[in-house]
Amino acid sequence: MAAESEAFTPLTLPVLPLDDEVVLPGMVVPLDLNDADVRAAVEAAQAAARTEPGKPRILLVPRIDGTYAGTGVLGTVEQVGRLADGDPGALIRARGRVSIGAGTTGPGAALWVEGTRIDETVPDPLPGHVTELAKEYKALATAWLRKRGAWQVVDRVQAIDDVSALADNSGYSPFLSTDQKIELLETADPVARLKLATQHLRDHLAEQDVAETIAKDVQEGVDKQQREFLLRKQLEAVRKELREINGEQGGEESDDYRARVEAADLPEKVREAALKEVDKLERSSDQSPEGGWIRTWLDTVLELPWNERTEDSYDIQGAQTVLDAEHAGLEDVKERITEYLAVRKRRAERGLGVVGGRRGGAVLALVGPPGVGKTSLGESVAHAMGRKFVRVALGGVRDEAEIRGHRRTYVGALPGRIVRAIKEAGSMNPVVLLDEIDKVGSDFRGDPAAALLEVLDPAQNHTFRDHYLEVELDLSDVVFLATANVLEAIPEALLDRMELVRLDGYTEDEKVVIARDHLLPRQLERAGLESPEVTLDEGALRKLAGEYTREAGVRNLERSIARLLRKVAAQHELGERKLPFTVTEDDLRALIGRPHHVPESATDPAERRTAVPGVATGLAVTGAGGDVLYVEASLADPETGAAGLTLTGQLGDVMKESAQIALSFLRSHGAELELPVGDLKDRGAHIHFPAGAVPKDGPSAGVTMTTALASLLSGRLVRTDVAMTGEVSLTGRVLPIGGVKQKLLAAHRAGVTTVIIPKRNEADLDDVPAEVLEKLDVHAVTDVRQVLELALTPAQNPAEVKVPAAA
Repeated sequence: MAAESEAFTPLTLPVLPLDDEVVLPGMVVPLDLNDADVRAAVEAAQAAARTEPGKPRILLVPRIDGTYAGTGVLGTVEQVGRLADGDPGALIRARGRVSIGAGTTGPGAALWVEGTRIDETVPDPLPGHVTELAKEYKALATAWLRKRGAWQVVDRVQAIDDVSALADNSGYSPFLSTDQKIELLETADPVARLKLATQHLRDHLAEQDVAETIAKDVQEGVDKQQREFLLRKQLEAVRKELREINGEQGGEESDDYRARVEAADLPEKVREAALKEVDKLERSSDQSPEGGWIRTWLDTVLELPWNERTEDSYDIQGAQTVLDAEHAGLEDVKERITEYLAVRKRRAERGLGVVGGRRGGAVLALVGPPGVGKTSLGESVAHAMGRKFVRVALGGVRDEAEIRGHRRTYVGALPGRIVRAIKEAGSMNPVVLLDEIDKVGSDFRGDPAAALLEVLDPAQNHTFRDHYLEVELDLSDVVFLATANVLEAIPEALLDRMELVRLDGYTEDEKVVIARDHLLPRQLERAGLESPEVTLDEGALRKLAGEYTREAGVRNLERSIARLLRKVAAQHELGERKLPFTVTEDDLRALIGRPHHVPESATDPAERRTAVPGVATGLAVTGAGGDVLYVEASLADPETGAAGLTLTGQLGDVMKESAQIALSFLRSHGAELELPVGDLKDRGAHIHFPAGAVPKDGPSAGVTMTTALASLLSGRLVRTDVAMTGEVSLTGRVLPIGGVKQKLLAAHRAGVTTVIIPKRNEADLDDVPAEVLEKLDVHAVTDVRQVLELALTPAQNPAEVKVPAAA
């Protein structure tokens, strides 16, 4: 009871302020008596102790920024003497917490205050969670002390059983801040104080673990760099010794690049840019990724043939012989290449090879259906000119960087395909084939067709800049050949920079020559046969070209020949046929089956499409070349009441308008043409284009639709051997159209003998091969009335004329 009453007895004590320091109960601290506040408090406590039993007592109070804390610590002066440095001092032991009250008077110069002891008792026995908390604190404290090597303190901490004393033991921790110590001082509940001390210790250990991990990683990185540096220096020394032993000259890598740049035959601006990059390489460290990028750029620049050019072959006759030997037909392209070589020769003779920094390159666009030899023609052109040949496939390219290159900010950046083509060719004047330029697409990565504008512009490409190189590259001496199937798919601005050369397809005679001289020898080799073992006579080749295949090019013809040779080879291996063997026209059906494209004129007259009124034969141009197009017309039953015009066959807007124009012309001029136009008012007209799955558009079917409707109304059949093309106007004029050569070739392949074209397209007949014109009766007309006179058969007895209704 005495101890209990003493705990709450008011105390009057002198104050010893501690600036920015905190002392917790249980701690023993030395204080310097040279400090006036410390000396005044100790002297006052000693004076008071003369009248009271026991050791002098003082109150230790933290003073932070001139402000006293609300809780202090009762301390006893254990000893007054000299400190280790010889100055006078006092040893103070902190006993317990005191709640500070009002100030009062006392002896000496110290500040006296009234205070009350704070009860810090804990229940006995301790609850289980408090015991676990004490164990955790002791474990954490032991781990921290062992890391610091304070093994002698570990036993003292393990011997503390009092919860309050265990919590106050954290006052010795140097990692606690002043605010954290004040928080511990002002926490009266021992259990809460122990929790707080445990949390502080746990946080500090976690931070220490992270710091140790970071320090370890840093040290390992430093060690690795030092080791790598040392090994590189050793490797450099070994290489130097080896060069000296072998009598080689050399130095550091950057010195090697500098020597290579200075020794290379580079344009002046390119040399300056390369030397700047070498300077950067010398300043960069071995570990910097920029060094690798610079080396790759320098390698690319040094590998480009800046001043390498092949000498053009100015043997014009020899070049023409090479082109004729490697390609049959294609006279337009051959003439253009011959003209180019002739001009180059004359310019070189007059010293005009370079004018205004530009050389005499060429940009040609070869447009035509598949299989006519556009791609293989590029290699033949290079062969004829004595130049290197490079092919750049553009089909499906959607990234602008594929043409102009990636900027060097990207990892793995590369120059564009044009620069890579020049590098691959090894000369600055190769023949570059830009294959399938009409298949170039665009998306969020840019438009490659727009990037090609500078490449294919003769006025700009002598200063072409690739994003990767960032130096000017002269492309003015390059011969660019661009191939395309569909002219409309090429952007107009890009097409304007190229000279257009059309390849409209081969005649049947040309196909026979190509098959005999080129396709058959190649397929014989692939089939493991020799020319004496299997031969194809001209009749078989002509039938293969005319009836088994119907195309502008020769790809399907080559497939048919390959199939034929495979069949002969297989029969020979099975013992069914002996070699040598000559394939004739009569052998084809037994070997590869029946023909797939029999001319309309060769069928039974009753089975022909034009055997009934209302069917006319037109001519059209598709992506695969020219083709024959049939137009069917019928009238609906008047009882159905379905008036107007119905169009089927997946037609475009222009073709639908042509059908309306044809119908309007017949309605307005029906009496003049002696047609029963009343049927057009009461009965609905239906125009159908077979092959409905194929989209069709264009104005050139106008005369064909007019002829089909006129045939339907008059009951007069359209001649089987007649095909027509041309746009029709409301007044009946036949207007010019395009693709005359392709259409006439298609008519020739289909067995048509009479062709009707607009009068204003008569000049286009100069492009048609002479052997085709000899077999065609071409009529150039100006009015649709002339078309009807030529296309329709003579009128029958009016009593026998019957207009067929819709099926």
